[in-house]
Amino acid sequence: MTAPRFLLHHAPRSRSARILWLLEEAGAPYALARHDLDQATHKRPEFLAVNPFGKLPALVDRGPDGTWDAVVTESVAICAYVADVLPEAGLAPPPGTPERAAYATWLGFGAAVLEPAFADLAFPRAQEPPARAIGWPSFATALERIEAALTPGPYLLGERFSAADIMVGGMLQWAVQWGKATAAPATARTLAALDARPALARARAVDA
Repeated sequence: MTAPRFLLHHAPRSRSARILWLLEEAGAPYALARHDLDQATHKRPEFLAVNPFGKLPALVDRGPDGTWDAVVTESVAICAYVADVLPEAGLAPPPGTPERAAYATWLGFGAAVLEPAFADLAFPRAQEPPARAIGWPSFATALERIEAALTPGPYLLGERFSAADIMVGGMLQWAVQWGKATAAPATARTLAALDARPALARARAVDA
């Protein structure tokens, strides 16, 4: 039997869950290499050969004919990569279109703005750094920008769902579940739309 194209190194209820969701949305054939964070399997030599930082997720792409051995790490890079190598999944506007600009912005926003701002909220510094020393606003300010973008909705690109919704929406789901954020009306509507997606339900079932 031919192995599935993608191999996802995954631990339940970790950042790799959003890549599980991504692969389900893409309809991509994949297998899981399951990790136990409590047992630190992601720090063992065999996985450090895949990702020297010992962090999840990590995605191995065997290629359309099984002859590749390409590794992608970092959630935002994996989202961009899968959306581009599987254009038929419709998870990204095509390059050269005006919609691609907003997509690229929001895809980066999840990793470069929302996640570090959330970390600052959850784990506050002993002393505030100079404003020019960091490249992101407060988590509350980030949420305001998201709310404004989602007011047309239901997704960041309007009617079109994209990989950017996985990056931003996945982080918002965590924040609300942990009681660190209260969703404003447009954001709450979007989170409900994301929760209703069959691919997310499938990913959660696998994750469980």
